[in-house]
Amino acid sequence: MRLTLEEIARVTGGRLAGPPGLVVDGATMDSRALRPGQLFVALRGERDGHDFVTEARSSGAGAVLIERKVDGLPSVVVADSAVALTALGAHGRDRLDEVGVAGRPVAVIGVTGSVGKTSVKDLVASATAVSRRTAASLRSFNNEVGVPLTLLEAPEDTEVAVIEMGARGRSHVADLCRLARPTIGVVTAVALAHTEAFGAIEEVARAKGELVESLAPEGTAVLNLGDDRVAAMAARTVAGVLTYGIDQGDVRAEGVVLDDHLRPSFRLVTPWGGGEVALDVRGRHNAENAAGAAAAALAAGAELDGVLEGLAAATLSPWRMELGVTPAGLRVLNDAYNANPTSMAAALEALAALEADRRTAVVGPMAELGAHAEAEHHRMAALAHRLGIRLLAVDTDQYGPGAETVAGVEGALAALGPLGPDDAVLVKASRVAGLERLAHLLLEG
Repeated sequence: MRLTLEEIARVTGGRLAGPPGLVVDGATMDSRALRPGQLFVALRGERDGHDFVTEARSSGAGAVLIERKVDGLPSVVVADSAVALTALGAHGRDRLDEVGVAGRPVAVIGVTGSVGKTSVKDLVASATAVSRRTAASLRSFNNEVGVPLTLLEAPEDTEVAVIEMGARGRSHVADLCRLARPTIGVVTAVALAHTEAFGAIEEVARAKGELVESLAPEGTAVLNLGDDRVAAMAARTVAGVLTYGIDQGDVRAEGVVLDDHLRPSFRLVTPWGGGEVALDVRGRHNAENAAGAAAAALAAGAELDGVLEGLAAATLSPWRMELGVTPAGLRVLNDAYNANPTSMAAALEALAALEADRRTAVVGPMAELGAHAEAEHHRMAALAHRLGIRLLAVDTDQYGPGAETVAGVEGALAALGPLGPDDAVLVKASRVAGLERLAHLLLEG
């Protein structure tokens, strides 16, 4: 989205230090990922963005949104850059409505849920992009920083904006909805994730349901019929409701089968018609995610043929069900981006579906489960045992006696020993464990 410095100063209440006619294109807070001409937003957090203004200038920043004047670089100086970014994001959302395309207002699809929201976001974006100009959140940009940046990165001719929305407590999703004003809301699941912050799964459900509560009567709530807590959210919205699932729902994946690389094929059945889909992403659970994505895309006005084509071509954000095969024939399933009991169970079941004589899951802790941590880790160990999977736990004894505990990536490599065509290894943990490094080492041989 192209904005003048004068416009930015007016929206944020900031002080212009540069030519008012200067135009920036989009915004970022990451000097490493900056495109020439973007607005660099200097945010204070674990690292202070003000310390990276020099790098942003070297990378070609068009201007900076900052809390103190910088000589020689066009800027808008504000009291609080985080507050200013929120205001600028809301302005970006207004701009999308003002422009519109072919007389149709922009469709803004909000996606939330305890698990699967990034994958569904990726699938929705691919499903809509074939027939409608689409902008979507990068990776997991789903908080009070990521959402306004996503809106500011949307081109002026955007017809569909896909916005991932995360939460670590009540009102977080509601705040993001006030900013992004979704017209369609997808809720994927309510599960034990971040319960250390929420306290109970009922609180998770209340928080995720804030998305459908924000929708207008002309909007659409897209709800996973396979999750009772999500399905119950139909009573919390004045919008129309579309349900989805595997072999159930208004939009459904019927007859799901997996190939040797865990890729699901199925028939997509919808109120708009149906067709065959062969995904290039892995895991039976992604057939369910694809059905939810299709429901949102079709509700946003995407053409059915384009939805089928887009789903087949979709790729997911990094470290989510990535299957690699080494020259020696070892299969490595890298699902190391994050972990909670629901996603861990899905990953273990995916590993069990791989053709192999020996299956090993190398896992780290499932973080932020609070009082549920011990029981859920033990439950995952029991599931691995039932599936005939050897379980190696890296730097944690939370899985109990059903797992072999090893120290670090090096300890996991030593415990795995020689691996070959008869082996399949899953790498899965919460993000803090950094186990993606193990997956890379295994694939490098």
